Amino acid sequence: MQTGIHPEYATLEATCSCGNVVKTKSTKPGTLYLDVCSACHPFYTGKQKVLDTGGRIDKFQKRFGGFGKK
Repeated sequence: MQTGIHPEYATLEATCSCGNVVKTKSTKPGTLYLDVCSACHPFYTGKQKVLDTGGRIDKFQKRFGGFGKK
């Protein structure tokens, strides 16, 4: 790498609203405040519910559910 053309790579502290703190490296050092993180997001915690509005999942299963089964 050439010297003097690359930005500094320093520690960044990301703080979530749930209180979880993640320390990482970034070209923008300091503190970053997040709304959600992997500790409190419903997708990662397993609390997310699948909403079937208008029978979309059933409609999809009827059209494409049989493919790949033998």
